[in-house]
Amino acid sequence: MSDATDPTARNRLDEAESPYLRQHADNPVNWQPWDETALEAAKERDVPIFLSIGYAACHWCHVMEEESFENEAIAEQLNEHFVPIKVDREERPDLDSVYMSICQQVTGGGGWPLSAWLTPEGEPFYVGTYFPPEEKRGQPGFGDLLQRLADSWSDPEQREEMENRAQQWTEAIESDLEATPADPEDPAEDIIQTAGTIAHRGADRQDGGWGSGGPKFPQNGRLHALLRAHADGGQEDYLNVVEETLDVMADRGLYDHVGGGFHRYATDQQWAVPHFEKMLYDNAEIPRAFLAGYQAIGSERYASVVRETFEFVQRELQHPDGGFFSTLDAESAPHSDSQGDSEQSSGDSPRDDPGGETEEGLFYVWTPEQVHDAVDNETDAEVFCDYYGVTERGNFEGATVLAVRKPVPVLAEEYERSEDDITASLQRALNETFEARKERPRPARDEKILAGWNGLMIRALAEGAIVLDDAYADVAADALSFVREHLWDEDENRLNRRYKDGDVAIDGYLEDYAFLGRGALTLFEATGDVEHLAFAMNLGQAITEAFWDDDEGTLFFTPTGGESLVARPQELTDQSTPSSTGVAVDLLLSLSHFSDDDRFETVAERVIRTHADRVSSNPLQHASLTLATDTYEQGALELTLVGDQSDYPSEWTETLAERYVPRRLLAHRPADDTDFEQWLDTLELDESPPIWAGREQVDDEPTVYACRNFACSPPKHDLGTALEWGAATDDGE
Repeated sequence: MSDATDPTARNRLDEAESPYLRQHADNPVNWQPWDETALEAAKERDVPIFLSIGYAACHWCHVMEEESFENEAIAEQLNEHFVPIKVDREERPDLDSVYMSICQQVTGGGGWPLSAWLTPEGEPFYVGTYFPPEEKRGQPGFGDLLQRLADSWSDPEQREEMENRAQQWTEAIESDLEATPADPEDPAEDIIQTAGTIAHRGADRQDGGWGSGGPKFPQNGRLHALLRAHADGGQEDYLNVVEETLDVMADRGLYDHVGGGFHRYATDQQWAVPHFEKMLYDNAEIPRAFLAGYQAIGSERYASVVRETFEFVQRELQHPDGGFFSTLDAESAPHSDSQGDSEQSSGDSPRDDPGGETEEGLFYVWTPEQVHDAVDNETDAEVFCDYYGVTERGNFEGATVLAVRKPVPVLAEEYERSEDDITASLQRALNETFEARKERPRPARDEKILAGWNGLMIRALAEGAIVLDDAYADVAADALSFVREHLWDEDENRLNRRYKDGDVAIDGYLEDYAFLGRGALTLFEATGDVEHLAFAMNLGQAITEAFWDDDEGTLFFTPTGGESLVARPQELTDQSTPSSTGVAVDLLLSLSHFSDDDRFETVAERVIRTHADRVSSNPLQHASLTLATDTYEQGALELTLVGDQSDYPSEWTETLAERYVPRRLLAHRPADDTDFEQWLDTLELDESPPIWAGREQVDDEPTVYACRNFACSPPKHDLGTALEWGAATDDGE
């Protein structure tokens, strides 16, 4: 194959829309996207594929690029002996799932960058994550490793061994990702109490969260499980674990105290220093846990954290037309007065300048001198430093990651001032540091818009509208409109995954349909707009058509008829995002209440029974499936609200905002028969579904019905009374 006809003779990433791929477009490595052209070239050249999977905000991905992929000698090895392929895991989670499976099985761990060497047919024979350029702490040097693998591939005997290993590893991937049990079974009884017991037992009672040592990740599913278990009569101490965890997540380094929003995870047991990237999904899912905690515990601090996080998302991650971008990088350029810019950086960020120097965390950390330069009042600056622990020594590269170190009452005593004075001083200093930080070079932003991640954000905003401020529903509706306009094909009933600067690509995965459907349904609960419910129903229908496998009794992550990989994955466990299978089952169970047939319920029930043994064996690893199984076992608490929303009593709004109600399903219904018939037409229903049938307005006043498992309260005008009936059914009365 001549250079003129060999697509691998040049770096083709300049053709990609993914910001992560474009970051590598100037590497001397002849990177290829994952496409038929690159895969065929590997077969024609009869060389292995080197697959590198990462994402734009990944710190160690950037390190490996600087150390190895910008190295001319290493690039020459890769270009000569391999077909190097770059993949954005956020665009192609299916590929990431397949090859991360074998990495975890072989090495006992995983992470990004994910580095895998494959046969030309895509079967892996060597795998790892980050490799240093030279041998270090038992890790082989990347250049030496490339040479050894190239030499082995060229030796017929060693190549046969590699191909045999590749076949064995492929079978291991299939066993891990595709397998379903031969004999489905009923789920274990009271699964939520089992999950609560295990989560309570494993909690770190000193520093909050779970795990000894670092790193520590947000475990939102465990928090929701504990809250449900507590509400269902579990130990009072369950609530203490939730409170301890939410407190440290809000008060320590995971949270951006100046600008709002959460970083990816903490690197240490005390939650002091984070990995600084900010992901859309974290800033959707973590606020949902705080909203539930706010309802269950009542801490106003939790409500403030949600408001500040939503403000951050709207300010720094929202497209002008409503959709939400994906990530902010962990790194930014050193501070320089000439580089200040109050606008969020994107395409012209340091990441797009191969010579641009960047450092992790620079945008977020402070020294005492920087605080005093930013804050006009000397006392305000001192209070800020004392409150957030800003010292000359610092705790990160000579600077300080902000965390609450001295509470307001302690500072009030030390400064001999009132607590209100200290709080006002802190707020002034926060306002001034926020303005000063605007002048720092900003982290790069990955501006691709993903359907599934937007669904998570829409759901969080919709729940925020119910609990905190109904204005969040407008923000959620704008995002949903954006996704529907750009990524939803109404004629084909098909969802695309990614939008970037007008370019739409990649068939949606189960997570896109499930997360977006759940977001649309929650937005219906918040607004009573039947169009949102109709869209959720369309997505539910698409899930049962494209992802359901009747023979295996499961939902696969990739659609039927999609690209054939070495395995067709399922996503059963919660990772950085919730399990798409768990969210899909939860969605289908909820939608079944609005359906005039049993298709949604049948699929959901069979998935639960197929995976019942796995979920029962490890309910926390399968947190979203555990929560869905609990809803299936206990039954949703249907709250049918009949009337015009503008006439709802204020007591209804306040009660829904203040009270934690597990498994709650809000079903608005117009009182007017003509309007109700139009709703049924919009939903393409021939008759009223169970959640609305026979539930009409009484006494010409807004009326609420509380129902569970085909038993209903008498019609009520007081929502609190209806919820008391629901609580009694929880207690088995």
